[in-house]
This record gives sequence, C-alpha cells and structure tokens, in this order.
Amino acid sequence: MQSYCFRGFASNQEVAAKAREIGVAAVEPCRVHVDFTDEAAQDAAIAAYRSAGVRLVSCGVNSITGDAADAECYFEFARKAGLSVISADVTPPASWDTFAAAERLAEQYDVNVALHNHGGRHWLGNVQTLEEVFRRTGPRIGLMLDTAWAIDSREDPVKMVQRFGDRLMGVHLKDFVYTRDREPVDVVIGTGILDLPALVTALGEAGFNGVPIIEYEGDVNNPGPALTDCVKEIAAAWNL
Repeated sequence: MQSYCFRGFASNQEVAAKAREIGVAAVEPCRVHVDFTDEAAQDAAIAAYRSAGVRLVSCGVNSITGDAADAECYFEFARKAGLSVISADVTPPASWDTFAAAERLAEQYDVNVALHNHGGRHWLGNVQTLEEVFRRTGPRIGLMLDTAWAIDSREDPVKMVQRFGDRLMGVHLKDFVYTRDREPVDVVIGTGILDLPALVTALGEAGFNGVPIIEYEGDVNNPGPALTDCVKEIAAAWNL
C-alpha cells in the first residue's frame, strides 16, 4: 500500500496500524510521512514499521532533478530499509545526464529506479517517451506503472505491461472513473475503467516479480473501507 492513501494521518505508527487493519502487510512510504532528507526521520520511520510488523517494499514517488545529487537521500533510506527499488519522477528540466547520474546511484546502492508515469500532462505519461527513455538507459532504470494515470493518458495499462514487461519493476494499482468534465475520481480498484483480471493475466504472462502497490486517494479522512474493498478485489483477481 502507498502511504499516501493515509495522508490524512500524520504518523507512521498510524499508517502501519491502518495498513494492518485493511489486510496489508507492506507499505511504500512517501514524503508525506518521511522526511527523506533527515537521517533521524528515516530511522524513526523504519523503526515504526518494523515494530508494527509491516515491511517496506519501496519509497516514493521521489523527485529526481539536475545531477541527481539531491536524490542520494532516497537511496540511503532504501539501503537502510533493505529496499531493492524506489519509485521516482525525473522532473524537467532534466537531461540524459540526470538519468546517467541516477543510474550511477542505483549501481552504487544496488537499488533500482522505477519511473512513475503521472497522467496525460506528464512528460513520462506516454508510451513513446518511456520507450525512448528505456532505449537510452540501462536495466537499473525501469517502470513503476500507475494504472489509473496510464488510463488518464489514454494509454492501455494492460498493453503497457506487455510492452514494458522486461523493465516493469512495480505497479501502482489504482482505478479511475470520470466526471462529465473529465475530472478523475478514485474508485475501488477493479470497479472503474481498469480491467483488473486482464492486468493480472498480463502480469503473469510477463513474468512480473516486482512490487504491486495499492493506491487509492479518495476519502482522505476515512479511506479504510474502500481500501479494504481494494484488497478484496485484488485478492480475488490474483486468487490469493
């Protein structure tokens, strides 16, 4: 589960407890709950989840800019937390040197960088751009596929799994419907536009062994009921 689902709750202890309540035993913490630039805050967050019996599987979505030196704190957190991947947004104005610097950090820390596609207006939101990025980078740079934002970009997340299976490091499981004004509305995963069974089939055919992460951004003050339903829908689709 992405900790942003519980952004209405301040502490990592609360997030860990809420995760267990909805039936989830692993979390991807974001900057709402961890100040990654503060070593003490990093250590406190890791300790909070460990004491609650909740694993950490990634962190993000982290902004990487310029020469990527500002991103080293995320890799430090990943090393201490035992993560193999972080999710990231390489923010314009970025150059190919930014990706090269991110690759060097990934190699140094043995932590891969999974790029997050974020909607139709985002420069990494379309398949053509992602193809060019992956053509010009090595296997340390991959994809954290956000299924709802892929839909927002008028891309098919199932086809994106098929196209980028060898670079797919994680999936943000998220679903939208739209208002008449084309405003996205978060819904329980599998009850909106996303074809969840087809996605699960595609992930299996691609040999996906990355991190599946629930992300539901509705009901800020009480997301638990909808997230519990998300867990049920995903468990049914995966035959868990």
